[in-house]
Amino acid sequence: MSDPRYQIDVSVVTRYLKDQSDPENDRYAFAYTITVVNNGSLPAKLMSRHWLITNGDGGVEEVRGDGVIGQQPLLAPGQSHTYSSGAVINTRVGTMQGSYKMFAEDGKRFDAVIAPFRLAVPGALH
Repeated sequence: MSDPRYQIDVSVVTRYLKDQSDPENDRYAFAYTITVVNNGSLPAKLMSRHWLITNGDGGVEEVRGDGVIGQQPLLAPGQSHTYSSGAVINTRVGTMQGSYKMFAEDGKRFDAVIAPFRLAVPGALH
């Protein structure tokens, strides 16, 4: 969204969970830590999430739900919220992308876009 009042930025750090993965059975587990920052000028509440998880074969899993890890954080301007979660895919490499539905203090509903990020077993990509 181009309106500076509704500026939510999202950053992601991922890591492969070797101890929770089972490559022989095509199970690859990943953790991700997300930081959501309100760089707008109005308080906004994170109401719900929408994920598209794509494996290396192009298979897509869609996930929707309220809030993040059971929370619907209200972010004042300049405030951030960090949480960790995980995903399991059946290929060594995949991607995730999505959006958060936000509700601003002035009643405006808007999407905070989560740019695509990679899930990859170390050494899977050259």
